[in-house]
Amino acid sequence: MTRLVFITGASSGIGQALAWQFYQSGCNLALVARRGEVVQAWAQARGVEPQRLRIYSADVADIDSIVSAGRQCMAQQGLPDVVIANAGISVGMDSAVRSDLDVMARTFATNNIGLAATFQPFVEAMCARGSGTLVGIGSVAGIRGLPGHGAYCASKAAVIAYCESLRGELRASGVAVVTICPGYIDTPLTRQNSYSMPFLMQVDDFARRAFKAIQAGSSYQVIPWQMGVVAKLLRLLPNALFDKALSGRPRKRRADQA
Repeated sequence: MTRLVFITGASSGIGQALAWQFYQSGCNLALVARRGEVVQAWAQARGVEPQRLRIYSADVADIDSIVSAGRQCMAQQGLPDVVIANAGISVGMDSAVRSDLDVMARTFATNNIGLAATFQPFVEAMCARGSGTLVGIGSVAGIRGLPGHGAYCASKAAVIAYCESLRGELRASGVAVVTICPGYIDTPLTRQNSYSMPFLMQVDDFARRAFKAIQAGSSYQVIPWQMGVVAKLLRLLPNALFDKALSGRPRKRRADQA
């Protein structure tokens, strides 16, 4: 039987690259995006066979919207083998600015509540079947807090902790939970960054490595591995040294600076 993969945030970047990787492996696709027409145009340009693809227009920040997309997927295509909660936003913030609290709320609604709501429709059915893989896309930014990145770093730290909790809950069910933490990946999102991005990786290279990790059922993987080493070293740094090292580093662009 042909495997089915459900991916959010499929209109660009990592989501799109993962969709192509899974399609090339023989999987059918259930792709979720707010801009369904963009996904359709991409699929046509790539020559994706129409019978192997369904597109669901949904906003992961709206719980009912993304839950409905998951239920539609099961009704129309069946229960997925792999669910990838990839949709996310990354915006800088300054806690002294009132409007940036709204930015933080939107970030958490998308990156955290949206991730859990992406998984929710499938958990019970996967457990009943005794198989499936739930994939959360975290970030190395979730390992230590970076100045000006408070909302994003906090949200990705929460992704890592949430997936770890879920992995423990589902350990005996046959359902795997995989956490993938990208480093700097060349996507439309990172091209807005005004600071250096060590070990910058092309998105297709990232997708190939992430695909292998997902297929292997790896519980946690940083891609590229060099960023995993850097992150571990930063985690070991005493706070005083870490703060000094980050002093003066350019900050992520805030919403009103876009």
